[in-house]
Amino acid sequence: MERELALEFARVTEAAALASARWVGKGDKEGADDAAVTAMRVMFDTVSVDGTVVIGEGEMDEAPMLYIGERVGIGVPPEVDIAVDPLEGTNLVAKGLNGAIAVLAASPRGSLLHAPDMYMDKIAVGAECRGRVHLEAPVKENLRQVAKALDKLISEVTVVILDRPRHQQLIEEVRQAGARIKLITDGDVSPGVAAAYQDSGVDILMGIGGAPEGVITAAALKCLGGDFQARLWPEDDTEIARCHEMGITNVNKIFTMDELAKSDDVIFVATGITDSFLLKGVRYFKRRAVTQTLVMRSTSGTIRHIEAHHDLDKKPLFKDHRIKLLGE
Repeated sequence: MERELALEFARVTEAAALASARWVGKGDKEGADDAAVTAMRVMFDTVSVDGTVVIGEGEMDEAPMLYIGERVGIGVPPEVDIAVDPLEGTNLVAKGLNGAIAVLAASPRGSLLHAPDMYMDKIAVGAECRGRVHLEAPVKENLRQVAKALDKLISEVTVVILDRPRHQQLIEEVRQAGARIKLITDGDVSPGVAAAYQDSGVDILMGIGGAPEGVITAAALKCLGGDFQARLWPEDDTEIARCHEMGITNVNKIFTMDELAKSDDVIFVATGITDSFLLKGVRYFKRRAVTQTLVMRSTSGTIRHIEAHHDLDKKPLFKDHRIKLLGE
């Protein structure tokens, strides 16, 4: 993929972030999500790519999704797989909480796993811990390995876990091992990626979250040289059948990062909506807004943090109300 695409994709996530940030704290996650999806679609129509959405918005949220199989871009080469979450953390935006981002990953056609929209058990770490953790290893052993790799005591290791009843045993095991825990209410892409940043305050992500988000996290960690393992977590026979329909015959298989994102050519882009482990959220001034975007390419290893200042009166997407803003 051409390097220029990375900046084009940054415009896509910036648009989604700007659109959904207007809904922060308004208690309407559907409105926020619809704004993000609409803005992302409009901006994709300007990108010189022949893209197919292989990871779309979560049906779990009954969202106005960018659906799996949807074509995006203007239809010219290169042919790429696109994994998107226009608003990762719909509840976070609705409640005005930290951690919401607009995010996408792209890779050559056929290289991103077409993950069904269900749960996935995950473990994510940074480059120093690569090869040291395993999804089936005891929690204490994984934490011991992370501490050793980072030259820390286990009591100094920080684990991010979604605050869900299904994680009660995991939480107890982490506490018994002596590690620190940061519980989050929603949105595990940001902390999963943050595990690869030394100054993020996150050393490892563990637990069960969305499978689509798992593939996006794997793509990001591939750019950062981190490590990621995952296993699908179907809840019933219908979801097992869904796995089979998508070509995943062994639902107990542990997927490595390189199986979730097969190509060495991956682009990952995320824009903050509210403040997160990775990025500042959208900040508003007098008819202007400031966004912070993370752009990464695996082929070059380049990591860019882009702070963009937007004149909202000069953006057709907002000026002519092509998206619904502030309930208008």
